[in-house]
Amino acid sequence: MIENKACILLVEDEEGLNETLKLNLEMEGYDVTSAYAGDEALTELSKAHFDLMILDIMLPEIDGITVAQTVRLSNDELPILMLSAKNSGADRVLGLKKGADDYLTKPFNLEELLLRVEKLIQKNKKIYDKESTLGDTYSFGNNLIDFKSLDAITYDGKKIKLSKKETNLLKLLIENKNEVVPREKILLVVWGYNVFPTTRTVDNFILMFRKHFEENSKQSKHFHSVRGIGYKFTD
Repeated sequence: MIENKACILLVEDEEGLNETLKLNLEMEGYDVTSAYAGDEALTELSKAHFDLMILDIMLPEIDGITVAQTVRLSNDELPILMLSAKNSGADRVLGLKKGADDYLTKPFNLEELLLRVEKLIQKNKKIYDKESTLGDTYSFGNNLIDFKSLDAITYDGKKIKLSKKETNLLKLLIENKNEVVPREKILLVVWGYNVFPTTRTVDNFILMFRKHFEENSKQSKHFHSVRGIGYKFTD
């Protein structure tokens, strides 16, 4: 059994197989949300965080390959286990090329599926649980962040106090310097949300960072928004 329930999105249009897989996954301790069509899967992904998606290729409305491609436009970290009745090498390669992390052909052994699910989730968990590589302080431009005391020196020399969430967000962005951090990962790591809020929570924090740490907040040098994906820090 799993101590902290991992959340799985199960996308399978065969009702009997969907129910069987859902039952067995829940018996292993997972929290499972079922979808029966490609458009339904994309809707569920926009509303909540998932640790894994089990995705059938042959789906109504939007096929599994298209779903995987769409997900990968904004999310590189969600593990995708693709299911397919097609077992040729070309089909497997296509699935992996279009965004799947693993590929299992039908009919499959249930125990093998459960083992693959566990390995994909554990591998992804390490990304979110990565230990900090930063020291107690970090400087960029004329700015200084003290992660331990929650203090900061702004670009114009003022000393300000940061909240714990502000500090954690700064740390996450700086640890991933020059890389886009998806909004989903920010909400999960900093706020701990499983169901995504509709507020502009992260946007407001980024605007505050620009005000304090940018000489020209309208032409940001350090804190960048990447539309539809997330945010990036550069020093």
